[in-house]
Amino acid sequence: MSSGRIRRSLALGAAVLAAAVLLGAAGAGAAQAQASAGRCAGHKVRTLTFSTGKVVVHKNRGYVCAVTLAKRPGARKTMSVSVQARGNRPARDKGSYTHHAGPVTVHAGHRCVWVKGKVGRGSTSSGWILC
Repeated sequence: MSSGRIRRSLALGAAVLAAAVLLGAAGAGAAQAQASAGRCAGHKVRTLTFSTGKVVVHKNRGYVCAVTLAKRPGARKTMSVSVQARGNRPARDKGSYTHHAGPVTVHAGHRCVWVKGKVGRGSTSSGWILC
């Protein structure tokens, strides 16, 4: 085998390896994006736990966001989440889901919010919080 042919084979192998690494990194990024799907922006300010799940509440520049997460994801069950800024109507998401309901976001500014979540028969209600 000539040295030119060896160099071309090595270059082709390096190109295939680089492509595999890039595709693997892109796949990991897509998986990470899917894992964070249904999550809220900002910093977590509360977690409201109950028998069948939890509601995670985030705040970001006057906006409050909440998502209900099932304790045991998989089978479809009725789930809901709602966030209401004092003086306004609640923003809601309700349906039959396998993992989470929401996210729902409201602009609260410096007003109190009331957060509710439900998974199957279990539920939680925060009362007025983040005042």
